[in-house]
Amino acid sequence: MATEKTFYLETFGCQMNAHDSEKVIGTLQQQGYRQVEAEADASLILYNTCSIRDKAEQKVFNRLNDYKKLYKQGKRFGVLGCVAQQEGEKIFERAPYVSLVSGSASYRKLPEMLSRLEAGESRITGLDDRQTDQTFETEFTSRQNPYRGYITIIEGCDKFCSYCVVPYTRGKERSRSSSSVLGEARRIADLGYTEIQLLGQNVNSYRDPEGKLSFAELLAAVGQVAGIRRVRFTTSHPRHFTRDIVEAIDAYPTLCDHVHLPVQSGSARILKAMAREYTPDWYLERIGWIKASRRQISLSTDIIVGFPGETADDFIQTMDLLAEVEYDCVFGFKYSARPNTPALVMIDSIPEAEKAHRLQVLLDRQREIQRVNYAKHLREVLEVMVEGVNPARGQVTGRSSQNKPVNFTTSQVIAPAPGTYLQVRITATHPNSLVGEAV
Repeated sequence: MATEKTFYLETFGCQMNAHDSEKVIGTLQQQGYRQVEAEADASLILYNTCSIRDKAEQKVFNRLNDYKKLYKQGKRFGVLGCVAQQEGEKIFERAPYVSLVSGSASYRKLPEMLSRLEAGESRITGLDDRQTDQTFETEFTSRQNPYRGYITIIEGCDKFCSYCVVPYTRGKERSRSSSSVLGEARRIADLGYTEIQLLGQNVNSYRDPEGKLSFAELLAAVGQVAGIRRVRFTTSHPRHFTRDIVEAIDAYPTLCDHVHLPVQSGSARILKAMAREYTPDWYLERIGWIKASRRQISLSTDIIVGFPGETADDFIQTMDLLAEVEYDCVFGFKYSARPNTPALVMIDSIPEAEKAHRLQVLLDRQREIQRVNYAKHLREVLEVMVEGVNPARGQVTGRSSQNKPVNFTTSQVIAPAPGTYLQVRITATHPNSLVGEAV
């Protein structure tokens, strides 16, 4: 009797990785594999990896080491994604029990690689082409998120920020045709999804290969697909953030009133060293467009502290920008050197303790800003899309159009399903969430 083909897949990193995993899962299921919830129950163990953050590679190798004993039971291992593309065949040297190494651009070749694996090959690589646009057209996608459908509209990055590894793992920017994007949006709507999130390393760098639609026009077109109630997009780059994006959000209520616009630093000198290709003034001009919108558009950002050469004055300039913009959410990080990046040659002389101190100062100040921002919603009625239930607190969890978490109670005996929309009156606020009751 043939052994059942089962797989375990763990995803590290961003929403693009999560969507890549949906493509991998769909392909494996089409090839006769069944997904299981534990490594011990799988014949094939896969880790879809991210190399953006500090010690990303080490986390993967630690996880591989934790479960290498399963190799003796006949399990096979595969490393996918950015660490696979970055480390390549060196993974086989560090973890000889790994049989498959594949970057995201090669997922369309997974059926062939799986056949070779099943035939007994022990070292299979899919690292051949980071420039292909075929990465968009994976034939089988198993959507795992119960309430949000993801669509990758642009892959790769041409910016080469001095700290960032993405251009070396995802390749150059290549956009998907607007016809293809809209076709998938309609298929997602037909599946019952009402929220779509458009994805890209630099999502607003989108250039339609068909020459039909700008990024703002594509947003508007997706927002007009029948059945779609919310459209989100991430991540935007300030260099390509144009006024017509704000105009589209104003014009189409289905476009969520939230923009994630990473600034990274408030110092012009540090931004130049980061090769970000804009100044704080350029960035703040775009913030001005957003704040002048007829809708209240929520703002979030990414900030790196402790970049090589960052002085106390540079950090103060970042804190000044933080106070001026008054973000609703900040993802703050300590600088860490990434493989292959230009910043590797810079002297990273700022002690880890000082980096940690600056990060804590930034996060403490941001918490106070959010406390004030979130308090403005008290007694408002917001439309909330249900994402789940917290039985311990007897609350339903969801998110507003502004991407703010809302925890609320409802008189419904049966908890509303994920993807349901409810009107919620806000009765209490916290720096990171809102509390309310369904109206």
